[in-house]
Amino acid sequence: MSSAKDVQGPQARGPEAAPGSGPELPARDRGADPEPPPPGGVLWSLSGDIRALLMLPAALTLQVAHPAVGAGVDEHSVFRTDPWGRGERSLRSLQLWVYGGEQAAEEGRRLRVLHRTIRGTDTRGRRYHALTPANYAWVHATGFPVYQHAARYLIRPMTPAQERALYTEWLQVGRILGIHDRDMPQTVEEFWPYWKKMLAEEIEATTVVRELVDVDQPVPPPDRGPWPLRTVLRALWPVLLPPLARFRRFVTIGLMPPDARAAVGLPWSAEQEKRLRRMCAVLRVVVPVLPERLRYLPRARAARAAEVRRNG
Repeated sequence: MSSAKDVQGPQARGPEAAPGSGPELPARDRGADPEPPPPGGVLWSLSGDIRALLMLPAALTLQVAHPAVGAGVDEHSVFRTDPWGRGERSLRSLQLWVYGGEQAAEEGRRLRVLHRTIRGTDTRGRRYHALTPANYAWVHATGFPVYQHAARYLIRPMTPAQERALYTEWLQVGRILGIHDRDMPQTVEEFWPYWKKMLAEEIEATTVVRELVDVDQPVPPPDRGPWPLRTVLRALWPVLLPPLARFRRFVTIGLMPPDARAAVGLPWSAEQEKRLRRMCAVLRVVVPVLPERLRYLPRARAARAAEVRRNG
């Protein structure tokens, strides 16, 4: 998906320069696959924690606030017809990037193949392709500021060293996805000017953004999980959906970095900020004392257990 403007960090180039847009090379010709983030790193603890589930809506909404990305999702995604399946697949993919080991690079290749045919024209009349570096990099870049901001509320503020480690690990994830170093700011100091420029010149309340924060948007009942649970949810869905939609909007806007929230034009009041802080204070106390099987997502839990066994 393409951008006509040059920005600091990712460079706006045509689809012919898109990472992974050509045929996949055999493993022997590709060289070594990029390594996932290290066990015990910042992402290792952060992205598998159940509190990270509350961070994802803000990152996903910021991704589609880019006109090209929003147009691609609007025209090609099944998020309206299969929201639960799309959410499950997205979460599985994200977990593989961090905890997948050898499967991480394979998942990155799968995603590049999946996005090769996604192209069109955005709301500003610009041709886009999903794998154009400027757009592909933006989708990835949104994760770092959301993690950094939301952790202040849900876990604890990061030290400067932890922020640098998080960004370094996020660059590693980007390499797994096929993003070249030249297309991402390589330090935290380089990232923030790029971020501000994107917010000032590219980001807007796209159609998909408005749908994601619309509490009246129709959402089908969950079609995953045990049959008895699905049956109950389907029966209660007319009652459950309105408060769930309001909560989704609340955490989406609340855990979005304030400068991004302002750039998109999403309202946020002082009273909402107080409510968010109260909710997160409870989660900061409760989640750390939960047993491992409840605190971490399944793939993260399995990877952590495997790492314990490797270390004796």
